[in-house]
Amino acid sequence: MNKTTLIIGKNGKTGRRVDNLMQNAGHITQAVSRSTTLSFDWLKPEGWPKAMAGCDSAYVCFQPDLAVPFAKAAITEFIKQAKLAGIQHIVLLSGRGEEGAQQAEQIVVSSGLKWNVVRASWFAQNFSEGFLIDGILNNQVALPAGDIPEPFIDTDDIADVVFACLTKPELANQLFEVTGPEVLTFRDCVEIIADVSQRPIEFTPISAEQFLQSLKQQNMPEEVLWLMNELFTVVMDGRNSQVINGVEKALGRPATSFREYALKTAASGVWR
Repeated sequence: MNKTTLIIGKNGKTGRRVDNLMQNAGHITQAVSRSTTLSFDWLKPEGWPKAMAGCDSAYVCFQPDLAVPFAKAAITEFIKQAKLAGIQHIVLLSGRGEEGAQQAEQIVVSSGLKWNVVRASWFAQNFSEGFLIDGILNNQVALPAGDIPEPFIDTDDIADVVFACLTKPELANQLFEVTGPEVLTFRDCVEIIADVSQRPIEFTPISAEQFLQSLKQQNMPEEVLWLMNELFTVVMDGRNSQVINGVEKALGRPATSFREYALKTAASGVWR
């Protein structure tokens, strides 16, 4: 209980959940982000040693995504500094079907440190805490998603798996590919949200070019534009349209369904 876990992404969808789980269980955390007093910025490696000092394990959530071109070099440098800081165990959040992400995974796996990789499907919380919430609130979701199904995962499940990896030594040195229990299209998800929130939300398919243009008008950073283009024009081709039982493998319970996620989210009032 006197060991400290570094959590990168204190305010992110998974980082804050992992931090809460660790603290509620009595573990000491050092949760950091670009905006914390003791900051952590993936573009400023000179500041990483201060964030790592005194930590023996780390939960690593890379921003904006491990698929972006500079992630491999950043993770390589992170491993180098983590070893110097005395970090012994790294749990890496990764994405499915992304070549760049799998290269970063391999750097962690071959580091000589204890490791876990939690390779996750699309987050259900993108509809309530991410880039899709405005569309939900405006009753109009427009995406270049087509009819490719995805096993959307509740980030509460991701956090539970990460917590287990950090606190159960018997789970070390394993990859957990985590998904929801069923495959759904984005249109299916919007229909479920409309049903549970009792609102007429419309899904409109658009081209990738139209989608990227709308993101540019919102002044999204270039790396986010690159990532969204990669996800919707390359990765979303059906390669991830299968359910994997990583949640049950790690936790001994089924993954949360999208309807269960939608019901608890609607009850929270975030879609009102």
